[in-house]
Amino acid sequence: MDSPNQAGPGRSWAKRLGTLGAVAVLALLSGCTKEQVSTGFFPAESKGATNHTEAYTSLWNGAWIALLIVGLIVWGLILWAMVAYRRRKNDRGLPVQLRYSMPIEILFTVTPVILVLGFFFQSVQVMEKTTDDTTPGEQVIEVAAKQWAWDFNYVNQDVYYAGTQVHLDGSEKPGEKAPTLYLPVDTDLEIKLRSRDVIHSFWVPAFLEKRDMIPGHDQSLHLRAEKEGEYVGKCAELCGEYHSEMLFNVKVVSKAEFEDYTKSLGDEGNKGQLGPEYDRNWYPKEGAEK
Repeated sequence: MDSPNQAGPGRSWAKRLGTLGAVAVLALLSGCTKEQVSTGFFPAESKGATNHTEAYTSLWNGAWIALLIVGLIVWGLILWAMVAYRRRKNDRGLPVQLRYSMPIEILFTVTPVILVLGFFFQSVQVMEKTTDDTTPGEQVIEVAAKQWAWDFNYVNQDVYYAGTQVHLDGSEKPGEKAPTLYLPVDTDLEIKLRSRDVIHSFWVPAFLEKRDMIPGHDQSLHLRAEKEGEYVGKCAELCGEYHSEMLFNVKVVSKAEFEDYTKSLGDEGNKGQLGPEYDRNWYPKEGAEK
């Protein structure tokens, strides 16, 4: 049979397609700002927000850049094969069949293994710096989630803030009356998380971290807020009818302002801690009837 594998003319087309693809990618990326690329398209305010955000951003940027390169190579090879080895008008018979190409088999096996191992070890390193961070907190703050608001206990100062539900009014951010969590800047924080009723999730998008809050399974978040500013937080777990209104603000302030704020809570009479007696399923004695 005649072989159709006369790929000479097709190679020029493959080069043209490769050039066109490279130009298209550059054109798409040119629409992104330098800041967007540097933050991995995460919220701009996440840059330098905590001592964890840089690790998350680096992992994310490395992952999507590596996968984009692999994708471009694969797409390029597919397009090149479609053009270079397409059936032409004067071709007769079947093309030459190739099988058991050892170099290709090794390439297709080794490359995914290298990528998986690389992502695995990078992820473990990032988790050790972030999720597994157990740095003792200079300030301990307990966050209690409830349908559909938040309570904040400032443990060191023995004062509390009792939040009420936000009523959305069409604005992009919660109003001034939304529960507001104050955090001192450049301070090791231990944020204890617990739920009073159903499953909630503590999420501050700018911090690039969130934690599920399951009743009876308390956990904590250790971090250092490194940039003063205001951030928006929300519950990231569907928790009932008014889940969309379970919002809060976060204010990272100077240590002096943080002390002034917590002192004002005490002056308002919010002394002590809001404990488990406010939980939905709390009972003072074991074996008490529901």
